[in-house]
Parts: sequence; structure tokens; C-alpha cells
Amino acid sequence: MSHEPRRSDEPAWRPVAALPVLRERGTMLARIRSFFARVGVLEVETPVLSPAAVTDPALWSLATTWHGPGVATPVYLHTSPEFAMKRLLAAGSGPIYQLARVFRDGERGRLHHPEFTLLEWYRPGWDYRRLMDEVVELLRAALGRPALTAERLTYRDLFRERLGIDPWTDDERSFATVAAAAGIGGPALSNLSRDGWLDLLLSHLLEPGLGRGCLTFVHDYPPTQAALARCRQVPEPVAERFEVYLEGLELANGFQELTDAAEQLARFEHDLACRRRAGQEPGVPPIDTRFIAALEAGLPDCSGVALGIDRLLMCHLGVSHIDEVLAFPIERA
Repeated sequence: MSHEPRRSDEPAWRPVAALPVLRERGTMLARIRSFFARVGVLEVETPVLSPAAVTDPALWSLATTWHGPGVATPVYLHTSPEFAMKRLLAAGSGPIYQLARVFRDGERGRLHHPEFTLLEWYRPGWDYRRLMDEVVELLRAALGRPALTAERLTYRDLFRERLGIDPWTDDERSFATVAAAAGIGGPALSNLSRDGWLDLLLSHLLEPGLGRGCLTFVHDYPPTQAALARCRQVPEPVAERFEVYLEGLELANGFQELTDAAEQLARFEHDLACRRRAGQEPGVPPIDTRFIAALEAGLPDCSGVALGIDRLLMCHLGVSHIDEVLAFPIERA
């Protein structure tokens, strides 16, 4: 199959991805839908626009204005369908999935695009370890690779075995020493938080070696990186979260979902406080109170995962830039 990138001198109306690539995208989406039909998971659709937005300081929502009857209301394009899908779960939907177009401001590069396709699904009554098993089966089906193998590593063991540091007990000086030995340093790193150092080491020194020839699941993260995941305290405090890698690319992020409304609201408020301290006051979004109300009404125990389709297609085709799998990247939209 030829999937060479288009020439820069082509007319701007033409697609960037080659037609065989677009056919492969269609085939992959059909395989995903077939998989979920076979295992009895319902496809749903939820709104792209909402008056609330994600609070995570690392994510920026794209905002616009809805001119409704007699009022102009700020609205946001969702970064994930998660909140709305959990409202469906709380209403008794049972297992659900969605192939959503999602949007994130400030993201552009070899692996990032402001608009992309996200597969998200939820399994009421399942724990995150069982969901990891299903992620393997889904990826085998989507890629047409039934013999694809998988390995699991805890976050703590990954750092201990490959970098010789303990992300739970070592301090920032230890992290800086490891980074400097790998040629990573400079004044810009002096104000990094503990989690900032861990993210730096993970992205620069560990991720490139993950998922080589197999799927690699990294699970049980530091509690400070829980996001919307549940935390457990024994035998050590961990966030019940996992990420999935293939050929050095992060493909998916999964949680044992937090169901405690008060804890979730406290995390959102902490996010907003972090944004303010960082001088992001103009970008402080409103909390999704309808989502909090759904948690108060009773979100069932469940696990969920979000998987990037564009990156999965990149792995499948062996291409290095996300533009090669998009019909019309933002510069040609």
C-alpha cells in the first residue's frame, strides 16, 4: 500500500492522507463497531458542545458562543465525551461506547492535532484489570492481529527497573540526576513539580521503549496522577489507572472510575486552583455541575478507557506523522 505524504505544492483543496489510508481508516472503524456489536456494548452519541468544560490544567478547551433566544452563552467543544457518557451510565444505560470527534486547544505536532477521533467505552460492574483484557481483544480486532501479545508493568516497577528510581519515595533531586545523565536539563526545568519530573522522565526516557512488538500496559499510577480514577490505599496508595502503548506511542488511558461526587468535586476545585496559581485565570472553565449531579444520583461501579484512533492508525500503517492519516489537517480544513 502506498501512503506517501502529499507534496507541498499540491492544491490546498486536496486531502493530505492518501486514499488507501482513508480506506484503512474506514476498515478499522468497521472492525471496532463489529467488535462491540459482538460483545453487546451499545453505541451512543453525546453533545460536542457544553456550557461546562474540562478543568484539568494540562488540557485547554476550544470555546465559542451560542446565541440562544435572547442570550449569548459561552460554550465549549468537548475534549472527551466522558462526562456525558457517565451521565448515561448513571441513568442506567449499561455498557456503552462512542467514536467521538474531540477538540483540544494548543495541541499541534507530529502526534497531536486540535481535532481527533477518540474511542471511549465503559463497562459497569467491571474492574480495570478486566477492562485491560478487553482492550487487548479490541486492539487485536481493530488491527487485524489476533496473535498480538501484551505485557503489564506497574508504574512503580517501570521506574525502578528501567531508571533505578522509586517514584513513590525518591525526591526531585534524584529525578534531576537521572535526567541530567540522559542529557536532559536546563533552567526551564528548575520549577518542575514532582509529577512534572515524573512526566518528563516517562515521556523522554521510558515511553519510546514501550510496546515494542507487543502491547504494554502501565498501571497503578501515583495518587497525585489519578485524574478521574479511583484511588486505593493498600498495600500502597495508588491510582487505579492504566495507559496502553504500542511501538512507543501512548494509545489509551483507562480508569477504575471515581464514583464519589464529593471527591470528584474537590478534585475539580483543586484543578481550578492550580490554573489560577499558574496565571490561567482567563482560561478557568465552569465545572460540569450536571456531571456532579449524576455522580450524586449514583454512578455504578465501572471501568472506562479512551483510545486515540488516529494514533492507532499510525501504528497500523507505520507512519510517523498524524497528518498522514487525516484527510484534511487543520491547515487544510
